[in-house]
Amino acid sequence: MKPVLIALTAVTLLAACQRNAQEAGQASPAEAPAAQPHTDPQVTPAEQAAPLTYSRDTAYADVELTLPQAIAAYPDLHAAIYGEEVRGLREFLEGAQSDHTEYTGEEGIQPYMREVTYEVAGQTARLFSLRETEFEYTGGAHPNTGFGAVLWDKTRDRRLQPASLFRAGADLSPLDQALCSAINTARAEATGEPSNLTIGDSADWSCPRASQIPFVLAPSTTEGRAGGLEFLIGPYQVGPYAEGTYQIVVPQSAFRSLVDPAFAADFAGQPPRSGRVSSQDPVTQAR
Repeated sequence: MKPVLIALTAVTLLAACQRNAQEAGQASPAEAPAAQPHTDPQVTPAEQAAPLTYSRDTAYADVELTLPQAIAAYPDLHAAIYGEEVRGLREFLEGAQSDHTEYTGEEGIQPYMREVTYEVAGQTARLFSLRETEFEYTGGAHPNTGFGAVLWDKTRDRRLQPASLFRAGADLSPLDQALCSAINTARAEATGEPSNLTIGDSADWSCPRASQIPFVLAPSTTEGRAGGLEFLIGPYQVGPYAEGTYQIVVPQSAFRSLVDPAFAADFAGQPPRSGRVSSQDPVTQAR
């Protein structure tokens, strides 16, 4: 009988503990709520849904992110870019606050600024291309401009490295030469003086290699294809700051033989415009 008595006593004690917990407004172990996932208290529900914009305006810095509506069709890409950029903007705000707090000069520091904008560039049935433009001011005579590029494979829902568009081990010299020739033509038109830049390092300005510059797909006269590549060249890269940026389109006919067979069908026709298709002056463009 002793084992039975011990078991009954244990059951009675457990029931009493549960009643006491319930009377005290506490859940019993069996009723305890599941652990909640960790969330960043700084991220609002709206931000967790990866919207198209993000902005903060503080005494130390103004930051802003703008994404195109078309990116919503690719949730994985949308969430990844939004998350990466918002983290970067928050770090920028923290750095700005630290700089302003530690500054001991007699004159105050102007608020910093960082604006990041993504725009849809050319796209094909398989590839989706985004152009990133960044304006940043952290003191000094003027803001700085930077570019980035995103290439997304729609069929496999994955991000591609730009180099993957070309055959493995391909000699990109023909593309380098086509880009350099277009840069010289664009600079001559912009400055009214001859431009004779060459590829490689030099004491003055020189043409960068195509693999060193971010690029996006350029639209085509053939629907659903890319007509070329648009190279995004920032200030100081091929000339003085006053020349601004150079966005140079090279037609696909200049590098078609270098394209990986897996992407050959994505290129056809001609771009509506080639050479310097757009330029930006960071001083006048920054808001």
